[in-house]
Amino acid sequence: MEKTTNFFLIHNFNTIPTELLDLCSDYIIYDCSTDREMKQKLHDMDLNIKDIENTGHNITSYFSYFDENYEDLPEVICLLKGNMIGRHCSMEFFQQVYQNKSFTFLYDEKQYWDRFAKFTESNEKNEPGTTFLAMENVYVEKNNSWYVESPNHPKRYFNDVDDLMRFIYKKPMIPQYFAFSPGACFIVRREQILRHSKVFYRNLNKLMNYGMEPGFPSEAHQIERLLPIIFTSLGDVNGWMDDEAAFDAKLPECSAYIQYKYENRPRRFKKLRKALGLIR
Repeated sequence: MEKTTNFFLIHNFNTIPTELLDLCSDYIIYDCSTDREMKQKLHDMDLNIKDIENTGHNITSYFSYFDENYEDLPEVICLLKGNMIGRHCSMEFFQQVYQNKSFTFLYDEKQYWDRFAKFTESNEKNEPGTTFLAMENVYVEKNNSWYVESPNHPKRYFNDVDDLMRFIYKKPMIPQYFAFSPGACFIVRREQILRHSKVFYRNLNKLMNYGMEPGFPSEAHQIERLLPIIFTSLGDVNGWMDDEAAFDAKLPECSAYIQYKYENRPRRFKKLRKALGLIR
């Protein structure tokens, strides 16, 4: 296969992503492998590697790269995971799209097509559910923040993705459904990333890298759903998103609010909710 001029930003954990490297001419691997033997093999191959702390997911690697290379971003970046092929999309699908110069969802699980299609292979009509495919590679999920209840992914700042959207944006439209790419793999253009400041990405990382006990934070799941909005929305963000000190000052308020949101104390916390931008 021809090597693409698209830049590959690869988040890697305990794999050797040679099948991805064979398709690109320029790349960087953000490696958080914990397998010492695997990590040594990667370094022995003399690859372009940056060793990073394991946050349990790949989005912090993307945002760190945006922050660190903001003034010199490649024109087109493929945001990838070292184990993406076979987990989030097939090699057949990736080879069809890896040269794309436009925003692309890197997701393809054909085994679900019959389940999500309007009609099954037996021509029986499927009833709409909480998840479906809007296109063959665009996964759609009902906005019910079901994942925040997982004991394996604790939450510190936001109980649901709606509150996170209100924290990020001044006047967000809260959708009934989210269209996203499970696994958070995309092809994005430089101008999409530059919609937001480097501080914006640095601040968002603080919501996702605070611990691994027992697993990565629930906020990473929430931001995974928001990535297409972050890359395409023209909505104005709240001032603290571009101000690191102001953002840091807001986080204790978020932690206090999350403890009480579902208690029957709406009047007591009205001022706090208003300060966080969660009500107007």
